[in-house]
Amino acid sequence: MKITGVKVFHLYPGANESGERRGKYWNFVFVKVYTDSGIDGLGEGFASGKAKTTEAAVYEYERWLVGKDPTEVLRNWLAYYRGSRYPLGTATKAALSAVEIALWDISGKACGLPVYKMLGGPVRDRIRLYASMHVGPDFSGVEAAMAQGFTAIKFGPQPEGYEAMPPGQVLAQSVQRVKKAREIVGPDVDICLDYHGRSFGPTEAIKLAQALEDDPPFFIEEPAMTEAPDSLVEVKSKTTIPIAGGERCVNRESLREILEKRAVHILQPEPCANGGILETIKWGAMCEMYHIVIAPHQSISPISLTAAAHIDACVPNFLIQECNTIDLYSPWVKDVFPELPVIEDGYMMLPDKPGLGIEINEDAIADYAWEPVDRPVMIETDGAIGLE
Repeated sequence: MKITGVKVFHLYPGANESGERRGKYWNFVFVKVYTDSGIDGLGEGFASGKAKTTEAAVYEYERWLVGKDPTEVLRNWLAYYRGSRYPLGTATKAALSAVEIALWDISGKACGLPVYKMLGGPVRDRIRLYASMHVGPDFSGVEAAMAQGFTAIKFGPQPEGYEAMPPGQVLAQSVQRVKKAREIVGPDVDICLDYHGRSFGPTEAIKLAQALEDDPPFFIEEPAMTEAPDSLVEVKSKTTIPIAGGERCVNRESLREILEKRAVHILQPEPCANGGILETIKWGAMCEMYHIVIAPHQSISPISLTAAAHIDACVPNFLIQECNTIDLYSPWVKDVFPELPVIEDGYMMLPDKPGLGIEINEDAIADYAWEPVDRPVMIETDGAIGLE
């Protein structure tokens, strides 16, 4: 079996049903790898607003891939990872991740096995999820997650328009938002907070964490930028709330520094940006040596959620899986994906079909054509460029 070609699909979903967030600055990047046996594989790259850049990287990679054996996943991975000589950036690493996931999909289909059964087999029967959402003033997203059966949720504590507010106002309103969410979900649902590395230094995040100690969240994500592990260590030393982070850690060197400094309790690798399925499993093994658990990041399509499920099934020190509910229950998802992951009572069932276990309707994707959109630029009260 040989690779015959690669195709990139862009998908711009538009705004969600309430007109919020998703679609304003995001194009999805799906990748298909084709073979001469008729088996194809599906993957996804984390574009982060750079969809065309990622597409170009995929097609550069295609020149190596054509004629190669798709089941030699690691050899093909190393050809791009090592062959580039200089370290890969976010767009090129996303391209590598998308292709790697697609090659595992092909390999599983060729062997008649789900991917996780080719990676040591499952260590658990189902995968606990938390619903990751945008919470507006009416908190409708929280109520929807409860109706869908989730036992954990995550949202950003900062209020709408936080970038134009003084720090004291942001802190006070953030605390009130968390309290309001707790009133809605009750005592038995875990609340996770995504601070999103929105402060250049750790001071404001420390104040928030200490203000929430009486009813602590399940974790606080990125209370400081992952690129500044010393700041994460400072936050971690001044609160009992577990600290999570790592979605923007896309290379092994950054990971090593985070682990050696024990900057987080929970690592959140992004499999569609850090190199793919096998690379994330390796990162999980590295974390296990430091008694750090993993909770993979997932903010794009059901392809990435399904890929993460194969990782979660195999990693002993897995904690919980992010589930992007902004998109999962949107109309475009129903159009594009003939079947979706099975989620019951806040848990995802392990995929049982060969390969990844998810497919796309290519004709439906044509209805969601690429749009020239960019991530927002945060403007602070004094006109300075802030952190998003």
